[in-house]
Amino acid sequence: MKIIPFRFWIILVVISATAALFLSACEQDRRSDGKTIVGVSIPTQREEGWVRNVQRMQDEAKAQHVDMRLQISDNDSARQLAQCENLLAQNIDVLILAPHDAAAASVIVEKAHRVGVKVISFDRLVTNADVDLYITFDNEKVGEIQGRYLTSKVPKGTYVVLSGAPTDNNSKMFRGGAMKMIQPFVDRKEIKIVMDQAVKDWQPAEAMKLMENALTANSNNIDGVLAPNDGTAGGVIQALAQQKLAGKIPVTGQDAEMAAAKRIVEGTQTMTVFKDTRELAKKAIEVAILLAEGKSPAINGKVFNGKSDIPALLLTPVAVDRSNIDQVLIESGYLNRDEVYQQKRTSVKR
Repeated sequence: MKIIPFRFWIILVVISATAALFLSACEQDRRSDGKTIVGVSIPTQREEGWVRNVQRMQDEAKAQHVDMRLQISDNDSARQLAQCENLLAQNIDVLILAPHDAAAASVIVEKAHRVGVKVISFDRLVTNADVDLYITFDNEKVGEIQGRYLTSKVPKGTYVVLSGAPTDNNSKMFRGGAMKMIQPFVDRKEIKIVMDQAVKDWQPAEAMKLMENALTANSNNIDGVLAPNDGTAGGVIQALAQQKLAGKIPVTGQDAEMAAAKRIVEGTQTMTVFKDTRELAKKAIEVAILLAEGKSPAINGKVFNGKSDIPALLLTPVAVDRSNIDQVLIESGYLNRDEVYQQKRTSVKR
């Protein structure tokens, strides 16, 4: 066995110590500007609402002098895990996580906590994990708004009930809230649900196919459609248009997307639920700063995620239809009036 000379051990120790001092100095320099470093993991940019969320967070982070580091997983759970591991390796202070798969993302929370990083579950809830804070709109109330609106328009008849992606815990909450309003009519046999299906990854094309199937199976005799968001509503309406039924059957929505606002003006989509992304993004950055400073943000509720009651900040959604679209979406500056009233239809690619 070859003996390593003592002087080489001395050199190795000196090199290691120097490297440690260098890394420590780099870390000190990195934080010398006083900025909080926030990692943000978002599942998609395929929907207007998520694009707005990212833009608003970036704007707010800049205004608050926050170093925001963004990753988009493109609806891929494995990619989201890898991206979050990369963010954690960058010594972030807080992770804002909008999970693609609510259950799978629990691993990300565990990894973050191991290195002392707090996690904010953003818009979508991570299940079966000790998330530090959940910030979203009151998702059950969103569903209640949709269900109440639809039953007020169609208190009797045949319904198609679509729900969001099975991997998204919000889908269950939206549907639960909506069915709270619809189920009493079903129990009284005033409403008959002929299709009750989830839409994979919230894809408009999937919603269109489901609606086509429902129309075929029921000889076009559909009286109302619960579409969980504006993207799926667009798919539903395209299927209705093929049968010259667009505008004749009430269709719900959610997110107050520009395309949905145009359809409401045209009369093909009955309503949407407005969730002001400006407010949500602003609050997300604000609470991230507070958590990074070791402070407790104000909350107004708790949401059970399968493991524990998660402190929650729940913002208020608003129903929007033709009667209040100008007041709520245009006068607030959320959407541009000229664009809304161009009345150009947005097609759904198959």
